Amino acid sequence: MSLENVIETIAKRIAGDVVWNENPGLAMRKWRVAFNASQSDVARMLNVSTSVIGDYEKGRRIPGTRFIKKFVQSLIDIDKERGLPLIKELAKGISVNPDYVIDAGDFYEPVSFDRLLKLTDGILINSFYPEVQVYGYLVTDSIRSISMHRGNEFYQLLGLSINRALIFTKVRSGRSPMIALRIAPIKPNVVILHRPIKFDPLAMVLADSDGIPVILSTLKSEEELVKNLRSLHSRSI
Repeated sequence: MSLENVIETIAKRIAGDVVWNENPGLAMRKWRVAFNASQSDVARMLNVSTSVIGDYEKGRRIPGTRFIKKFVQSLIDIDKERGLPLIKELAKGISVNPDYVIDAGDFYEPVSFDRLLKLTDGILINSFYPEVQVYGYLVTDSIRSISMHRGNEFYQLLGLSINRALIFTKVRSGRSPMIALRIAPIKPNVVILHRPIKFDPLAMVLADSDGIPVILSTLKSEEELVKNLRSLHSRSI
């Protein structure tokens, strides 16, 4: 697939995410943050004031399809100016294998770390307390997904977890997910390990070293975990 086709495919994915989201402004903000672009960066590309971008993101304006197309193109143009770092990473995950994705969705509003901790009946393992906002979640079978970490399929998974909490189920010690994430170019906002059988302290060391907030969820079942997460989402993928 040529670079132009890859960019077109990614652009369609982003545009579709905004169009079909119940909160398009939130989706716009999520992707702007993912591209490490400021509101002023996007405003410059679109030749509008920064306040216009803020109005869209806060829901004071509703974007039409023409504006969404221009917005997506502005993100791509910003990435081009920087050598296409994010596009190149997203290109590794044009599609995703549904076999190891249990559930995924976007929250109807950004969720604070405190709220996520309570929602998952979680325990923070880091030595620092993160101040992050999470825009959605992706629940994956750790055994299947980690076995793919040498190929593109694990990058497909990470491409879907941008600005989301990445949740691993069927966790044994937590070491394998953190090692896999250490060598990955894209990092999730938060990692949640669901009821590890025997937690490995090395996972905590890796989490702190890489600056990735990690929660140990003590909820009794995957079903309960997914139910709690779904209570806050606007749509699933």
